[in-house]
Amino acid sequence: MLVKLTSSASGEIIMFAKDAHQLFEIIGKERTARGVFTKEQLPEARAKLQHAVDEEKSALREAERKAREGGVVDEHETENDEDHKSGRVGINLGQRAHPLIHMMELTQKEEGFIVWEAPGDF
Repeated sequence: MLVKLTSSASGEIIMFAKDAHQLFEIIGKERTARGVFTKEQLPEARAKLQHAVDEEKSALREAERKAREGGVVDEHETENDEDHKSGRVGINLGQRAHPLIHMMELTQKEEGFIVWEAPGDF
C-alpha cells in the first residue's frame, strides 16, 4: 500500500505504508486513510522526526566506534562484503525521514499544511 502526502506549498511525496507508519508513529499521528498536518502541528512533528534521526545517527556512530575499538570490524571485511559490493545496504531512518522533514520545513515556511491519503488505515 502507498501513502501520498501533499503539501500546500511544496508538492507531493509517495511512500510505502510501512515506512509512513514508522514515521507517523514517531510523530504521534494516527495512521488513518486520510489526515492532515496543520500549520500548528508542523513544527513539533518536524522536531520529533529530526530528534529520532539524530538519535539514530548517534547510536550508529557509537556502535561503529565500539566495534572498531573491540576489533570486531575489519575494514577489509566491509570491502569484501557482498552487500556492500552490490550496494544492498540497509536504509536508515534518516534516509526515510529526510523527504518528509524537508517537505515539512518548506511547508512551515509558507505557513501551509500537509494532507495525506492512502487506500486504507496503515
